[in-house]
Amino acid sequence: MEHVNILKEYGLFDAKVPRYTSYPPANRFEPNTGAQMQENWLANVPKNTPLSVYVHIPFCRRLCWFCACRTQGTKTLQPVDVYVDDLVSEIKEVTSHLTSAHRMARLHLGGGTPTLLTVSQMTRLLNALDQTFERASNFEFSVEIDPTEAAPEILDLLAAHGMTRASIGVQDFEPKVQHAIGRHQSFEQTTQVVARLRDHGVTSLNIDLLYGLPHQTKETLKATLKKVQSLQPDRLAMYGYAHVPHMSKRQVMIQTESLPSPIERYEASLFARELLLAAGYETIGIDHFARPSDSLAKAAKAGNVKRNFQGYTDDPCATLIGFGASAISKFPEGYVQNAVATNAYQARLRSGRLAGHKGYVMTAEDRVVSDLIDQIMCQVCIDVQDLSARHATFAHVIGQIAQDLQNRFPKAVNLSNGKLRLRPSMIPLARVVAACADTSLHANYLHSAAV
Repeated sequence: MEHVNILKEYGLFDAKVPRYTSYPPANRFEPNTGAQMQENWLANVPKNTPLSVYVHIPFCRRLCWFCACRTQGTKTLQPVDVYVDDLVSEIKEVTSHLTSAHRMARLHLGGGTPTLLTVSQMTRLLNALDQTFERASNFEFSVEIDPTEAAPEILDLLAAHGMTRASIGVQDFEPKVQHAIGRHQSFEQTTQVVARLRDHGVTSLNIDLLYGLPHQTKETLKATLKKVQSLQPDRLAMYGYAHVPHMSKRQVMIQTESLPSPIERYEASLFARELLLAAGYETIGIDHFARPSDSLAKAAKAGNVKRNFQGYTDDPCATLIGFGASAISKFPEGYVQNAVATNAYQARLRSGRLAGHKGYVMTAEDRVVSDLIDQIMCQVCIDVQDLSARHATFAHVIGQIAQDLQNRFPKAVNLSNGKLRLRPSMIPLARVVAACADTSLHANYLHSAAV
């Protein structure tokens, strides 16, 4: 296939580039942007601003070998109980720095395994949030759920507290694949959880899947997708498995020789995409899918989709406050990440400090790069006129970058009528194009753009 040769020519199969769930990526956060910046930025949040809230629960009873998230194993719930107490303390400490009461428009519990919590622990956490933040009229509440660690009473409690979306990790239903990645989860377990949630009126369902897993074939992937479709999810995320044992030591358990080649990974992603499109889903960015009736699909059509640490979102909030170890908060001024290790996070709180450990202060130049990369990742297009209007000082730079990308990727993009668009078959190159724009902007233009 000719387009495969083009993708290979432009480095898709060997490029090491950020996922760009934020700009700048978290690995560029700096240690001198911590609790003091967090305190200042919290105080600057305008009165009655709707907020997005993220709570990180890092604990898991089992550590899936494929996972590179900030998680830790636990055999008992005692450390979880202590951690919930610390979360409640952090919620009080953070909100003491806000200048007024604020409405919570979005709440997301992620992990780790949030559904590991007992009813008592979850109740303490949710009550602390509800006593602190008034829920906005358009409030949405989503939770990451592991069907193998989701007691019926926890699902009942979450539904009673207004959960509107469940995000269920599946990855793959093929037993041989599950065995190879250390995650055993039956279709029956998953079906039971989905049925209970729907009985409670939780109608919005997201499912996370992975391609590029060991022993995964088109046949097994097709069988998994058929089972997933029977659950009628509104949204799906189809991520490529990232094998980074140098960063996530548990991945050494996965045999490298059982992994597909880069081209086989690409073919698997293309195969899954075709099946999902045939089933009536629409593509969102590079790795998400949604039914046309879903709010994410509607936001995509309106050009309002954003990208954050949970993937693609239609979250309208300018400020996101993260609670818990390693949680990242986003402010108009920049980012702050809590201490990553749970014990370091707890030590900061118990010394009477905010948990912010590192972060990034956004400059005017960074905002240009951020908006440009956001358009590439979310709309697979750069609207030169739109960006130039929002960043008038850098209008000439934005136009030059678009032209440079056209020259760099002539077979993959098309620059016309003030827009640089990735050709449909070249959308997998979005991260490569974004990384090229990122490097080019900083190396060749932005350091002198304000002169």
